[in-house]
Amino acid sequence: MSPTPIEGGGLVALVHCDLGSIVRARSVPTAEFEKQPGRSVGWVPSAQTRPPFGPSVKPSPIGDVRLRPDPDTRATVAADDTSSPLDLVICDVVQIDGRPWECCPRTFLRDALDELQRELGARLLASFEHEFQLLIDAPAPPPLSLEAQRSIDPFPTLTMAALTEAGVEPERFVPESAPYQYEIPLAASEGPTSADRSVTLRTVVREVARRQGIRATFTPLLDTAQPGNGVHIHLSLLDEHGTHLMYDAERPCCLSELGGRFAAGILAHASALSALTAPSPVSGARLRAGRRSGGVVCLGQRNREALLRLPPLVTVEGLASAGQLRLEYRGADAAANPYLALGALIRAGVSGVCRQLPVPPIIHRDPALAGDESWKVGALPETLEESLHALGEDTEATRWMTPMLYDVYTAIKRAEIDTSEGESLDDICRRYSNIY
Repeated sequence: MSPTPIEGGGLVALVHCDLGSIVRARSVPTAEFEKQPGRSVGWVPSAQTRPPFGPSVKPSPIGDVRLRPDPDTRATVAADDTSSPLDLVICDVVQIDGRPWECCPRTFLRDALDELQRELGARLLASFEHEFQLLIDAPAPPPLSLEAQRSIDPFPTLTMAALTEAGVEPERFVPESAPYQYEIPLAASEGPTSADRSVTLRTVVREVARRQGIRATFTPLLDTAQPGNGVHIHLSLLDEHGTHLMYDAERPCCLSELGGRFAAGILAHASALSALTAPSPVSGARLRAGRRSGGVVCLGQRNREALLRLPPLVTVEGLASAGQLRLEYRGADAAANPYLALGALIRAGVSGVCRQLPVPPIIHRDPALAGDESWKVGALPETLEESLHALGEDTEATRWMTPMLYDVYTAIKRAEIDTSEGESLDDICRRYSNIY
């Protein structure tokens, strides 16, 4: 659906989520885009090597690349009395001859999806749940309360309407535990669409907040004394006929053997994955046992301490179980590029199936209170430096990335470490709240 026309014709933002999960953009006149909706525009490789703070890092690819819009991702939010329409299209970064560019995160995800199809004959169904906070200087209402939602009216209604208009299918608006913290889960979708929706959701939430004169932050940790803001990634697998491959009513918790081995692969690469799914200097402080943030490396049923969780199968009102069975990865945050995070989870899961890793035990108790080797309390890296080391030591995980992508990505992350050196965690949290 095209946005409401405005005087002068308006602009379409051609956006790209970079390796640091910052949404970069170049804009073209709406009329020009609608004449040639797939036409690319010039881009520079060094834009991919720019960390959240400071200039581009070395190594920096040289030459020229292009932003090629995917018209199917176009999302619009109509103008209001004070703002022009938000009109955006997500782009691939391609070489000047149209070939994929190896540092494009969307290409990374597509390659992982191709491997999933090739090795397991499976398609991915995925969704993202984002937590965020509004930066409001006023006493916060009780957590999880209706007052916490009504106190920011009309933001919830406007946000859900805008997300619906943008086509990302929001399911609920949920007041959360920290001050002015909220969560919005999105409906599941196939292929790259779930990651596209993650980018659009963050952009739209910030836009609605801006129009209301407030700011929204998706920072992994705003206040060290409070819960942080996570991104829960839900994963399930379908065969060519749409049958859910992770469901088996005869097995424990209805998790199929394939689903269990897929989970085992994710757990086996958990430390390396953290460099791609929780990749900021404040991310590790959120992933601690006892924070209900997914900081314990295990597979749990209905267990919010587990890095990998099996949500409950709800049978009330005659709901079918097979379509509900999924894995919920709780160790991500919005500092992660969603295409890299999702692609890496797929690669890890496929590895678990291909290597025939044993199905992990499903933990029903609080793993932080037990001393069994079936789970690993405190096993995730505590710092970004440790996460990068784990990624470098995991030779299989490093092969998921091309050498250029690996070098550029780790250089960006090490630049973030250098920028944060000598600062207190509280100060770093404040800086990241302005970025994410």
